[in-house]
Amino acid sequence: MLKVKVYADRMSQPSRAVLIFCKVNGIEFDEIKVEISKRQQLSPEFAAINPFKKLPAIVDGRFKLFESHAILIYLASAFPGIADHWYPADLSRRARIHSVLDWHHLNLRHGAAPFVLHSVLAPVLGLPLNPKAAAEAEKILISSLLKLENIWLKGNGRYLLGNLQPSIADLSLVCEIMQLELLDEKDRERILGPHKKVQEWIESTRNATRPHFDEVHKVLYKVKEIIQAKQSNQGDGVMQSKTKSPLPSKM
Repeated sequence: MLKVKVYADRMSQPSRAVLIFCKVNGIEFDEIKVEISKRQQLSPEFAAINPFKKLPAIVDGRFKLFESHAILIYLASAFPGIADHWYPADLSRRARIHSVLDWHHLNLRHGAAPFVLHSVLAPVLGLPLNPKAAAEAEKILISSLLKLENIWLKGNGRYLLGNLQPSIADLSLVCEIMQLELLDEKDRERILGPHKKVQEWIESTRNATRPHFDEVHKVLYKVKEIIQAKQSNQGDGVMQSKTKSPLPSKM
């Protein structure tokens, strides 16, 4: 039997969710790396798999699929032995998971992804920072975190919708929020600090999917080191220009 091909970049939040799901559930797959920083997703070869030229995408035999939520639903449904809690057979529970996934793309993702991109990540991708866009995205992010804590995490369960075990929605949303690891500690604490229930939920999802969660997210910490080094070099350059002795006047 042919393995599923997963086209992914681990810097992509939805790519990480798909990779972790496959690893946790023992789905045999080949990870095909497509580097966004090198614009590889724009190649004609990848466009033949996903005409929208975005990650992730999968190929299962002759079947091609893109959009991470659709991929997670397909994987949870098509492969035997996947625990029911990931994508329940009960239609009412399944519909509630869909409601979270739909909300995610129109709210949390609209805040988290552009906020991180425009505030710290852009230079790594060869793009300029955009403080105005970052400020607008931060408003959406903060609003989304409030709703996440007060609505989706309402109840006694450790996971979304009051569940006692994680679903594909937990994995998708936690991978989104993990992108905030690229921020410096002060900004990350400012954003996430007020949301203790969100922090506990992230940790619960991490623990439920270890060691794969940590392994797939290693790339974030490597990129964070690159960002910090760039910021440090820029800071040193500014300090040197300020402290450089003025040339003596010839007047």
